[in-house]
Amino acid sequence: MKKPPKDPIKSLQLDLFSQFVTNDLSQVSNTVELWERIPKYFFTAKQVEKLRTIDGLAKPYKWTYTENGHEYSVSIQPALVEQKNGGYKAYFPGVTEELIEEALKKIFSDQQYAIHDPEKIESWVKFTLGMLQKELKIRGRTRDLDQIKHAIEVMSKCNITLSKNNKEIWNGNILQDLVTVGRNEYLASTDTHHIARLPLFISHSINNLDYRQFNYDRLMSCNEQLTRWIYKRLINRFTQASPITEYSCMYSDIKQTSGLLQQTREIDNRRKILSAFNELQQKGIIQCLQIDERKAGRTITDVKYTIKAAPQFISEQIASNKRATDTKIIAQKSSIRIIKKT
Repeated sequence: MKKPPKDPIKSLQLDLFSQFVTNDLSQVSNTVELWERIPKYFFTAKQVEKLRTIDGLAKPYKWTYTENGHEYSVSIQPALVEQKNGGYKAYFPGVTEELIEEALKKIFSDQQYAIHDPEKIESWVKFTLGMLQKELKIRGRTRDLDQIKHAIEVMSKCNITLSKNNKEIWNGNILQDLVTVGRNEYLASTDTHHIARLPLFISHSINNLDYRQFNYDRLMSCNEQLTRWIYKRLINRFTQASPITEYSCMYSDIKQTSGLLQQTREIDNRRKILSAFNELQQKGIIQCLQIDERKAGRTITDVKYTIKAAPQFISEQIASNKRATDTKIIAQKSSIRIIKKT
């Protein structure tokens, strides 16, 4: 277990990560595609219940997918959380953990609660349970303290293994090296500061300026989990959004890379995607949607979705592009070494 630095570390990379092109800092945060493209929050309560044995335990769950011509697999070992009767129960990360991660990244963007060591490639976030509860409430995603405590425990105890082309490339927790006070104090206190190390993917992206500014408030206002997933995909991939440009994606790609389409009938999965796109339109992210069904006979084999961006989203992407350009100029002048992605 690594220990957090005792003293603050001056880091230009962290300074740049915390600077945004916006008139309202409370509305924006950073999305780190290198980390967020790993499917990990696709578990529902019903699914987890089915994965558990009669004594409440569960084996690791493996999800495989193809992206950019490479075969990936993510194996998620559930967190074993002690129950009041002294036994243990298995939990996989889900919606609450997803929302808390977003809140923690927002808190991390405030340098008062962040430590980044560019040499060791380590990033630490300081937080209290009260801070998380307040942040979630502000964004309309209220959780009580017990739910937040439970989610933090799941995030720090579940283990994720990512493999690429049958070769393991990373193994760790969503929140690593969580440092807390004694358990009784921890469970009773909302104001005690805790600190945890963020995954290497995030630290690496901070060092390499590989992240994008986005409207965090709008993301948190989205009700459907798939809506949030598609929104992030658009932020990272529809970077040249304009009144005349379009973005297309396939049903098959969304299904395997998100992990969020696990209905028994394909028609129900397609309805779920349509519902997500409708919410994206309601939230001022997309202007319109075209659907092109691919068929073999009367059977739908795939669907192509083509969207045009709404004016608000276009403005936000322009601001994000300007921020990225400004950041790179500062980095070049400061001789920050960028490691190319592979």
